[in-house]
Amino acid sequence: MSNVLVIEDDEQTLAEIVEALTDHSCNVQTASTGRDGLMLAVANSYDAIVLDRMLPGGLEGLGMLAALRSASVLTPVLILSALSAVDERVRGLRAGGDDYLTKPFEFIELTARLDALMRRREAAPGVQEYQVGRLRLDPLKREVTCAGRPVPLLPREYRLLEYLMQHEGQVVSRTMLFEAVWDYRLDERTNVIDVHISRLRKKLDPEGTAPMIDTVRGSGYMLHAPD
Repeated sequence: MSNVLVIEDDEQTLAEIVEALTDHSCNVQTASTGRDGLMLAVANSYDAIVLDRMLPGGLEGLGMLAALRSASVLTPVLILSALSAVDERVRGLRAGGDDYLTKPFEFIELTARLDALMRRREAAPGVQEYQVGRLRLDPLKREVTCAGRPVPLLPREYRLLEYLMQHEGQVVSRTMLFEAVWDYRLDERTNVIDVHISRLRKKLDPEGTAPMIDTVRGSGYMLHAPD
């Protein structure tokens, strides 16, 4: 049974989400403010978090998410919001969210997206680690090191890097990344992939080292061991 934390201040919406997740064989805990949600998320282990953006009590959703990531809590987070514009979705993903679902939504889609987020946490059977040059990723421990130094990654950054390492030396398109890492098609006019790739490069390639992630103009990206 999966453990899910739902942070939502609207009582009716919260009750409906809890009912849907309980029917989906989830063990659900709830909070109605960002502060209460943050305390629960830091103190307990969850398989996923459902987070409303507009929360009372002085700590709104994205602020709570930023604090969560600053505390090195990497639990996958599905953001809920009535703000459906592309820029708003990108803001949520940049803040450390793993997925973004706009209100109103169907509960079957909510549970499907949560299932997808939680599947990513499960290491591929039989895979001990990926090694590309100085870069090492251990899916069992969800640890990344580069030249022996730990590389702290947000969940989406980790999944993106894992996918690139699984396709070492191959060009992967933006469409492939959207479908594999985000599980659905985002508006391809957004620069969310570029933002995540840029963050990965900064974390993997300290100043003075050869880059490991190349942009292949008009095609996508490729990860490789530097010469």
